[in-house]
Amino acid sequence: MKIALASDHTGFVLKRQLMEWLDGEGVEVIDKGTSSTDSVDYPDFAAGLSNVVLSGEADFGILICNTGIGMSMCANRFKGIRAALCLFPQMAFAARHHNDANVLVLGACNTAFSLAREIVNVFIEESFDGSRHKRRINKMDELN
Repeated sequence: MKIALASDHTGFVLKRQLMEWLDGEGVEVIDKGTSSTDSVDYPDFAAGLSNVVLSGEADFGILICNTGIGMSMCANRFKGIRAALCLFPQMAFAARHHNDANVLVLGACNTAFSLAREIVNVFIEESFDGSRHKRRINKMDELN
């Protein structure tokens, strides 16, 4: 499995923690930036990660900013990206199981590493149910 990660400056520390943990779990990690806590613009990193997921270079993406809201809004502008801001493992379950999310978004200001690890575990282990949910995904894909 390959997972791309990207963050802005406020999500940098959590991104590094997740990268080290995932690497230790044998997951191939693609770092799409940022590389420090110096101020950057989150849309640049959301776009870069979204393109990596859409190209198939990564199976999933994880975006991290302060609240997760900006990264979610930006990533979801890319047709084919279904980015979900998840605050709890149950949200990650629904994002994958019902919505076939391919990008997980976390807010560094409200997600400790231990909780982030739980959320990521659920997100990458859960599969899409398909069935009636596929019809709804298709309807989303037909919008604009």
